[in-house]
Amino acid sequence: MEYNTVREKLMIPEYGRNIQKMVHALDEEPDREKRTQMAKVIVKIMGQVRQSKDREIGGDFYQKLWDHLFIISGFKLDVDSPYPPPSPEILNWQPEKLERDQEEIRFRYYGRNIQKIIKQVAELEDGEQKEILINTLANHLKKLYLTWNKESVDDEIIFRQMEHLSDGKIKLTEETKLNETRDILARSNARRRRTTNKPYQRNHKNNRKRRY
Repeated sequence: MEYNTVREKLMIPEYGRNIQKMVHALDEEPDREKRTQMAKVIVKIMGQVRQSKDREIGGDFYQKLWDHLFIISGFKLDVDSPYPPPSPEILNWQPEKLERDQEEIRFRYYGRNIQKIIKQVAELEDGEQKEILINTLANHLKKLYLTWNKESVDDEIIFRQMEHLSDGKIKLTEETKLNETRDILARSNARRRRTTNKPYQRNHKNNRKRRY
């Protein structure tokens, strides 16, 4: 019995070992024209395999198949390809690393975006519009905090965290009135009940229709 551990390594495993053997058999055909025709047949078979696996479509689909044919052959294939043969360097290509935002998230239940928004608002010129935004953000912080801690929260905690997130540029006082905790929780619970009851309401209506 021949085990996979002693078999030749599959260059592109999703095509299987039989296609790889067919590609290597092309080297045994001395006639270039016949070799090209055989390669076209193999590409069609490869296309059927790919489409059955990932339903891949697009203008570059067949170019990708021909690229894979050359890769499976070890870039030694000598045929008339309708596309420029790929370079062996394609196997060493690495995607560019995405730069991650290194800014520390100070309160995870608020998230990084809210943190950035607060800093941007803190840089605005003083005025009514800025006060409205600050009040809206403070109420939003309270809502997010209560999502994390459903019992209660002292407005003073929200004020301190707002000041911390704005690097001390936004300082709220007791004169700032935030939404009542019970009102926030009531709205949240009502919204949750509506979401939960929707499937029941649909099924209940369907059951009533089937009865009559």
